[in-house]
Amino acid sequence: MRSGRDKKIAGVCAGVTHYFDMDPTIVRVIWGVLAFGYGAGVVAYIILWIIAPEASDY
Repeated sequence: MRSGRDKKIAGVCAGVTHYFDMDPTIVRVIWGVLAFGYGAGVVAYIILWIIAPEASDY
């Protein structure tokens, strides 16, 4: 689920960090490297933005 409260753009990275109980900065850096290095991060982010519902409880 995407984060409804802890988001920067769409809450995808924050939702992933809540799911895996990780630091949000680490996930955002990894996503940035994948996005600018390989382009796969952009595609994955857009897909998750579309299919993942927004959580309102955290």
